[in-house]
Amino acid sequence: MGRRVGFGKFQYEHVENWPKQPIRGAAADVAIDSTGRVYVGVRNDQPDGSLGTSKGGTGHVVVLDRDGKEIGNWGNFASASHGLWVNQDDEVFFADTGFHTISKHAPNGEVLLSLGTKGQPGAPGAPFNRPTHAVQAPNGDIFVSDGYGQNRIHRFTAKGEHILSFGSGRLVFGEPNPGPPSTGPGEFNVPHDVVVDRDSRVIVSDRENDRVQIFTTDGEFVTMWNQVMHSNKIQIDPDGLLHIIGAKGVEVRNPDGTVVGSWADWGDGPGQFVRGPHGGWLDTDGSFYTAEAGFRNRLQKFVRV
Repeated sequence: MGRRVGFGKFQYEHVENWPKQPIRGAAADVAIDSTGRVYVGVRNDQPDGSLGTSKGGTGHVVVLDRDGKEIGNWGNFASASHGLWVNQDDEVFFADTGFHTISKHAPNGEVLLSLGTKGQPGAPGAPFNRPTHAVQAPNGDIFVSDGYGQNRIHRFTAKGEHILSFGSGRLVFGEPNPGPPSTGPGEFNVPHDVVVDRDSRVIVSDRENDRVQIFTTDGEFVTMWNQVMHSNKIQIDPDGLLHIIGAKGVEVRNPDGTVVGSWADWGDGPGQFVRGPHGGWLDTDGSFYTAEAGFRNRLQKFVRV
């Protein structure tokens, strides 16, 4: 039996010896399609043997089955693996913070759409400067959090035509002499993830400000939730509950932002988190997958019990 974690009706059991082989690098994020294929964005080790980072290097996507056996590998096509997301058509969105690009892939890795200019950041305020995640809204529009090099959210049509950008905030993350962060409504300090719920609310993880901000699809500010600690990624379950992956492990909130509870077991053993996971996914079976980008071979699966 694996380690048991969770609270209330959200109880999970860690799957031992999963995946079946070590991840060759640091797993930055993970996403699952409707057939159970597990896509893992990996930052390769750097030439000196140190861990890959979000700033650049090389990276790849490895594909596993639900049992954790490798069934595919897209090769070293990436600079800095970051966010992964899968739509209802099993198309995989990939954010590359090193190349400043967003790409959409078929399950075999074929590129179906590419946004941004490879290796070249956009103009200030424009797409992209180290983008972090990309998702689709219910109407098919693509939303991108452009969070490491600037504090912006961008919206595109499903075909990749730019519609609008919104958000602001002085750049302080990673700067050698940062000033105070921007904390007003609509201002960000690393918009690390964006999701769009079934009511077309645009929900942004304002990570370094320890909050979540909510907007209309036109970028109009609606509300914010404070004390959402270091939110890295958000998963929305079939009941509309938000599972926030970050400094509390996984925190569950109602659609109005009220806290349901959180789960984590801290440490470096199986079924534990060394620190808050960087990526994760809630699959159709209710299983939870987590990725800890700052450590080698920290990809885990928890089965709902």
